[in-house]
Amino acid sequence: MSDPLLSLVAVGLLSIGCQYLAYRVRLPAILPLLIVGIVVGPVFGILDADALFGDLLFPVVSLSVAIILFEGSLTLKFKDIAGHGNMVRNLCTVGVLITGLISAAAAHYCLDLTWQLSCLFGAIVTVTGPTVIVPMLRTVRPHTNLANILRWEGIIIDPIGALLAVLVFEFIVASQETAITQTFIAFGKTIGIGSFLGLASGYFLGMCVRKDWIPHYLLNTAVLTIILGVFAASNYVAHESGLLAVTITGMVMANMKDVDVEDILEFKETLSVLLISGLFILLATRLNLDSVVAVGWGTLVVLAIIMFIARPISVLVSSIGTGLKLNEIALLSWIAPRGIVAAAVSALFSLKLEEIGYEGAGIIVPIVFMVIIATVVVQSITARSVATLLKVRAPAPTGYLFFGGSKFNRMLATEMLNQKLEVVVTDTNWDAIREARMMDIPVYFGNPMSDHAARHLELSTIGTVLIMSPYKQLNPPIAYHFENTLGKDKVWALTNNEQSTRPSHQVSNQYAKKLMLFDEGVTYGYLASAVAKGSTIKTTPLSEEFDYEQYIHKYGDRATPLIAIDSDGKSFTFINGNSIEPKAGWRLISLVEPEPEPVSLDGSE
Repeated sequence: MSDPLLSLVAVGLLSIGCQYLAYRVRLPAILPLLIVGIVVGPVFGILDADALFGDLLFPVVSLSVAIILFEGSLTLKFKDIAGHGNMVRNLCTVGVLITGLISAAAAHYCLDLTWQLSCLFGAIVTVTGPTVIVPMLRTVRPHTNLANILRWEGIIIDPIGALLAVLVFEFIVASQETAITQTFIAFGKTIGIGSFLGLASGYFLGMCVRKDWIPHYLLNTAVLTIILGVFAASNYVAHESGLLAVTITGMVMANMKDVDVEDILEFKETLSVLLISGLFILLATRLNLDSVVAVGWGTLVVLAIIMFIARPISVLVSSIGTGLKLNEIALLSWIAPRGIVAAAVSALFSLKLEEIGYEGAGIIVPIVFMVIIATVVVQSITARSVATLLKVRAPAPTGYLFFGGSKFNRMLATEMLNQKLEVVVTDTNWDAIREARMMDIPVYFGNPMSDHAARHLELSTIGTVLIMSPYKQLNPPIAYHFENTLGKDKVWALTNNEQSTRPSHQVSNQYAKKLMLFDEGVTYGYLASAVAKGSTIKTTPLSEEFDYEQYIHKYGDRATPLIAIDSDGKSFTFINGNSIEPKAGWRLISLVEPEPEPVSLDGSE
């Protein structure tokens, strides 16, 4: 494709298409991105990143990787390492070293790489990442403790593994450009400058956020621009120290007191969908299939060592003293797909090493990409069956996610928790979330569709989503998002009784079918009014002596059934038009209006 404009547009369209395909089939997005890049690049020759960008390719890749590492380090909070168990801490420290050393040895002896390149390869393949782990966990549904270990390992290990790779790379560069007696001096200068600028810029940006020195509408753009400036300045002062500087900057900001980085992380979502997705297609177009074939069977041996030796040993050693069972250790040993950071860092370092004339550096990219594709494909296909065989799959999810933290929702959540049902309340309104938290209700503050929610909102036990918020523009996309995640008839919303009469509030037919929660006429306004007038949430046990008909006779129109719980503890949501027939031994959770005040014969109360 000779026209640069058409090429750039094609990359954008392909990246969005790959993201959508991954969303629909519930696979990590990196897999279709890399496959499409290989198809349009080395297979058919439609796109050529070198011809498209020329001398700008290296700066574009460098800046993109700097953004990726900065975003990853923003999620690295030291309290998270200590707060999610010894297993996560061990995997992200001892486990990283074991995986890196075994992988490096495999690359050296099986692929005949130099020890420097082998160590760089070993450091790169230590990272997994939430973007590949989370979609897999949704399909596998392991026990909650295993899901948490894998999810938090992916979050924390991203910047740690990337930082290790940066250090190894900088040592290689230092040893190439100076005599051996000066290598450690040059390496120390790189580490010193990168660390100093990272600490200084992290503290400065943290203060900017804490003190509101930058207007909110400029914050995300300003932070991004400053980070790129820090990256360039650090590289100028000390060669190749920029990646270390931006990684430390993010770590400092993430761990500063009273510094909220969530808005910055949310901005990254929009940026990454187009910029980063397009980057991986372009990187994949540069793959030399002949070099992959030339490596031969050695690559398969390295893959086998990484998957069947390095990971199991890493998990086994990390599990000492944690109390994990053998079948749980086995599942953790099997699930470790490599992701976006590994692909980006390998491509960047390969370019940098080729630029300084390091012989054989180009082989790193195809090997790393082979590891990514193999681990993602093999483990995505087999992980569910392995979890079933090991008997570590969680039972069918029965918990509830409420979108909306109104007083009614908090009352209902409290009663459901009292009845041993799992409930999580999420809202973008901090006051509502604060009230729920004070009532000991599990909560998530923020947009449940966000990338942050994908990392922090535990959905492994959620089987039903109830949308009960006043946010009419946000409700439909949240419904579509969770219907894709959980399946059909798992998402329900309150009706608004306006879709046919007020054009400004019309909704699609697909979403209108979900507006059937509880009963006809039960709107957000009705529930808020009922609670304000003294209505309560009550659980009523049914028996042979007091069955459902007698329940209806006693309460009449004063009661709106909400949730039914059968004798086995299974719950059912009342939907307008459904045919739930509660029986003896069941419990009904209902909204009950107060009894009317008695009226005297003369009309006075």
